[in-house]
Amino acid sequence: MNSAIAGFVSAVLPSLLEIAGLFLMAWLARVSTFAKEKWGIEIEAKHREALHSAIMSGIRSAVARGLTGPAAIDAAIQHATASVPDAIAALNPASQVLINIASAKLKEVLG
Repeated sequence: MNSAIAGFVSAVLPSLLEIAGLFLMAWLARVSTFAKEKWGIEIEAKHREALHSAIMSGIRSAVARGLTGPAAIDAAIQHATASVPDAIAALNPASQVLINIASAKLKEVLG
């Protein structure tokens, strides 16, 4: 009887291990997708916050130097490009988006 059980176990065990491996791979895929979505969103938010902060710093600096209008906007964008290149690379905003953000920050600073 023991040899029959041993034969059955040795015949079934590889299939059971393969099925368990498939379930484990599926579970790991779901966990990794969840983690990527969760932390990817947090990283994007940090880049966005850093970009806005750098543009605001650039606007304040430009206004303090007496710049206004397009000159202040250009100075702010150059400041942001120099101070947070990783955020700009990660977000890859169009140049008009940077101009719009800087314009809004300039209006905010000037009241």
